[in-house]
Amino acid sequence: MANNKKMVNEITSMDVDFAKWYTDIVKKAGLMDYSSVRGCMIIEPYGFAIWENIQSILDKEFKRLGHQNVSMPMFIPESLLQKEKDHVEGFAPEVAWVTHGGSEKLTERLCVRPTSETLFCDYYKKVIQSWRDLPKLLNQWVSVVRWEKTTRPFLRSVEFNWQEGHTIHQTAQQAKDETAQMLNVYADFCEKVLAIPVIKGLKTDKEKFAGALQTYTVEAMMHDGKALQSGTSHYFGDGFAKAFDITFTDKNNKPQYPHQTSWGMSTRIIGGIIMTHSDNNGLVLPPQIAPDQVVIIPIAQHKPGVLDAAYALKERLSSVCRVKIDDSEQSPGWKFAEYEMKGVPIRLEIGPKDIEKNQCVAVKRLDREKIFIALDDIETRIPQILEDITAQMYDKALKRRQEMTYTATNYDELKALSEKPGFIKSMWCGDRACEDKLKEELQLTSRCMPLEQEVISDVCPICKKPAKHMIYWGKAY
Repeated sequence: MANNKKMVNEITSMDVDFAKWYTDIVKKAGLMDYSSVRGCMIIEPYGFAIWENIQSILDKEFKRLGHQNVSMPMFIPESLLQKEKDHVEGFAPEVAWVTHGGSEKLTERLCVRPTSETLFCDYYKKVIQSWRDLPKLLNQWVSVVRWEKTTRPFLRSVEFNWQEGHTIHQTAQQAKDETAQMLNVYADFCEKVLAIPVIKGLKTDKEKFAGALQTYTVEAMMHDGKALQSGTSHYFGDGFAKAFDITFTDKNNKPQYPHQTSWGMSTRIIGGIIMTHSDNNGLVLPPQIAPDQVVIIPIAQHKPGVLDAAYALKERLSSVCRVKIDDSEQSPGWKFAEYEMKGVPIRLEIGPKDIEKNQCVAVKRLDREKIFIALDDIETRIPQILEDITAQMYDKALKRRQEMTYTATNYDELKALSEKPGFIKSMWCGDRACEDKLKEELQLTSRCMPLEQEVISDVCPICKKPAKHMIYWGKAY
């Protein structure tokens, strides 16, 4: 067990230095490595396997709802980007430009896509003529580039992977329904798959996506009380359609502008998984996206029959979960620490005494609970334990968020609570000046106006004017 202790001690405690704890986790669990390009990371096989599982689950849901995948170019001509004023202004500080092709200077600069609204609009203009062509429900899985000044693995990098859905509809109501539908897809995915409780809400005008009329978000709380915007869904109205002159003839043969949406989730959600669930011993992964859901550790594997029993167990479990076996020469203690670090949800131990009793021992990564399982019941018990782990992870994270969510009715309470980690609920008048004041004086940003509104008081605690909304404030990644 000496090796076990040494490995664990290599992780900085989250209570000592949360940022260092996070970096230790992503590095020592083999999720990523730094590249020679500033702000860009190498997602290693184990980290990419998590992203592939996220992608697989979401992609099936998108397709179930009628969306199709496409692939747009990586580059955007400057003239195309300039067509939507608010959009280009919102992204201008983060844009990377290509100015040369080989040794020749380009006649027009090319933007390396930070997002693809303009490319989709250029495409929609070509393929939409009639109401019969609508809706178009498209999505792409790509990487994008935003020239961030301060970067952190998964949470904020110059290049990152994501999916971006772009849909276009006949009416405003159809587009609004799509926006709400995709927000719910993200919320359900976070809560039911990733075991991350989220708050669904509307962003303020200050925080909404550049070019959008409305931006909806799912906001999650991390271990340290900070917020992570975990997925967004935007309603554009017909603003992009007008800027790009996208029209269709309706059923009365009259020209109309269509209404658009976009929505996305990125690899930053992997950072959210880490900072919601993991501990000082390494990763704690939600079972549905864990690359390996079960690892089998043979105990005293040199003794007759042990490896045969372990491989028989693996063969049986392969039909109900993602399972691997570690029959390396490393000690059991080293293996325990290794897979605890990697966050494998269940460790199965089987040795000579277990074989005699026709059982194995399941150890849950989440809380190290040991469960003795009869080998005859293994195919039914393991899937149920995996489901139980997801529910336990969700309940644990929700309890923490509830304990770290506070209510303020006046400015003094806001000021005092801003010193604590967590979310603050208050009323708000809706004025930008009050929002700016909290950011400037208390370093609090608006997270969202939740769809489930409460009435805390009648007035805004910042300016004492009549309140219009209940809002969440917090500090965020």
